[in-house]
Amino acid sequence: MISLITNKFLKRLFCSVIASLVYTFACGQDQKIKYAEKLFQSLKYKEASEAYKKAYEKGVEDQLLFEHLGDSYYYNTDMRQANQWYKVLFEKFKDSIDPEYYFRYAHTLQGLGKNEEAKKWMKRFSKRTDHDDLRKKNYKKASQQLDEILKMDSNYKISNVSTNTPYSDFGVSYYGNEVVFASANTTNKNAEKYYWNKQPYLNLYKGFTSEKFSDIDEAMLFSKDLNSKYHESNAVFTKDLSKVFFTRNNFKKKLGDDGNGVNHLKLYSADLNKSSKGIKWINIKELPFNSDTYSVGHPTLNENDTKLYFTSDMPGTIGATDIFVVDILGDNEYSTPKNLGNKINTSGREMFPFILGDNLFFASDGHLGFGGLDIFKSNKLNDAFQFPKNLGKPVNSNKDDFAFVFNEKEKGGFLSSNRKGGKGDDDIYAVIPIKKQVCNQAINGVVTNLQTKERIANVQLQLFDEVGSKVAETTSNELGKYSFDKVLDCNSRYEVKVIKKGYTSIVKPSLTEAVTGTTYLPLGIETLDELIVEEKGVLKLKIGIIYFDLDKSFVRNDAAIELNKIVLVMSQYPKMHIKIESHTDSRMPNEYNRSLSDRRAKSTREYLISQGIEASRLESAIGYGESQLINRCADGVSCSEAEHQLNRRSEFIITKI
Repeated sequence: MISLITNKFLKRLFCSVIASLVYTFACGQDQKIKYAEKLFQSLKYKEASEAYKKAYEKGVEDQLLFEHLGDSYYYNTDMRQANQWYKVLFEKFKDSIDPEYYFRYAHTLQGLGKNEEAKKWMKRFSKRTDHDDLRKKNYKKASQQLDEILKMDSNYKISNVSTNTPYSDFGVSYYGNEVVFASANTTNKNAEKYYWNKQPYLNLYKGFTSEKFSDIDEAMLFSKDLNSKYHESNAVFTKDLSKVFFTRNNFKKKLGDDGNGVNHLKLYSADLNKSSKGIKWINIKELPFNSDTYSVGHPTLNENDTKLYFTSDMPGTIGATDIFVVDILGDNEYSTPKNLGNKINTSGREMFPFILGDNLFFASDGHLGFGGLDIFKSNKLNDAFQFPKNLGKPVNSNKDDFAFVFNEKEKGGFLSSNRKGGKGDDDIYAVIPIKKQVCNQAINGVVTNLQTKERIANVQLQLFDEVGSKVAETTSNELGKYSFDKVLDCNSRYEVKVIKKGYTSIVKPSLTEAVTGTTYLPLGIETLDELIVEEKGVLKLKIGIIYFDLDKSFVRNDAAIELNKIVLVMSQYPKMHIKIESHTDSRMPNEYNRSLSDRRAKSTREYLISQGIEASRLESAIGYGESQLINRCADGVSCSEAEHQLNRRSEFIITKI
């Protein structure tokens, strides 16, 4: 693949390495490494690593040299060399190292299979990074998850497909009975080459798949209408195959840039035109949320073609690249892009989304994995994607694994990877289910009220397999008991989704036993009615405290969990209206507190709207600052942190039900 000529976007879209932030370097650097820095800023990491090493051999031992020497290998997914130079960095400059390098060093250890040592460095990273860094919050959970995954037998085998070349081949999408993918392969020996990796520019190819998607053969150029002299990649088609969304360099009659010589990626659409003269793709249009100043790529559609998901580093991005979604409103009309939030997006890179039913598959190096990019799955619950799970080996390796797609009907799929043993740069691999020896399992249990322990009847339960396909559903009986009338695989991962009006919905994972028999899975749910309380004659929705970071008004992950309870209640009571009131303690000036609380109230309102609550049902969102304290802790009064916390509250007052 090739590099983007862009600062922050994913090089993995077109190249064998991952792009990262381009650093701005301090003035007065040693003359001996200026050339290496220039190469690094140009994303020429292979050449930069050689230049840094020459500077090191001449006696330069600057901290920046070791950081970017390690980075040059890290972004090329050479975890062994990156690990070596990061190790030297910590030996020489331990007290002044940015926390990000603790994470990268741990990542290289994972890539070398040193998982226990990687855990130690992740603990050190978590102690040093910002408290709102998602990687810090979730590394324990993800670490335990990885331990469980490593103990499991794989349900899949991975096979290198026939059409791979010595160049970059990646990013499969389904096109009826065929597949479309990106490749730098060409029979033209004089074809123009991209300067970064000396490979031809990428084009879209199509190929035929064998039975159950276990191979791709007979590759040929997909369409001269879509392929330009520069890069095309990552296409997705509507269900009727009448429209395509695809990624291309910012190119019309010539390459565009952001004013600083940087060419970004853009998303385009085209319509299928069938006539007696053949098939053509017409009406090629830029999507309206593109920009010359940031990149947009990696499109995927939901199952009814109403939502378009993509990767971008546009304003509002949490990390280097995030996954966003827009509603498709009409012909080249879309809603404002919405970030999927910090359960999915991290301080690292999230990219290559793929939607299958209620599940999102994507690649990330910000969530804990095996090294490089790993493929994760997140299920949607109450219109919000949940904390993702690593798909484990052999889907993931210690290299870059990305662009996962799966055909639910045929039970087979593809991924892309630069793992060891491939034919070229990035290769396409078939993901093939393994037929195991006969071993049958069932799942049953009891549904109870989490608080009272009473058994609950008539609860709807849905069973999903490892890739998110619904395989069975049932209802609990009068004693709260349930069982799925479905023969299941042994030693396999399933998820049970629990739905009951008036109760919070949950998704509970289960690993079936390794021998023929039954797996018992008890389920506890909370009643939503308990969230409706009366205080001094006023009905309110009572949830946990909504925390905001100091001087900030964005909705944190822990706050979103509580706010989702309000979404649930309002979904169960469609006529309910509320007003939002936000309050602070007294420890800042009055006007500052009023303004801050008002921003927080409106931020809370916007979050609820983003989760599907109609704006008209949220009658007001007002901040009152410190004007309505509920205890003695006014200006000048000495109070404990716990007492001040009681005043920092959000209230949700029911005005109609």
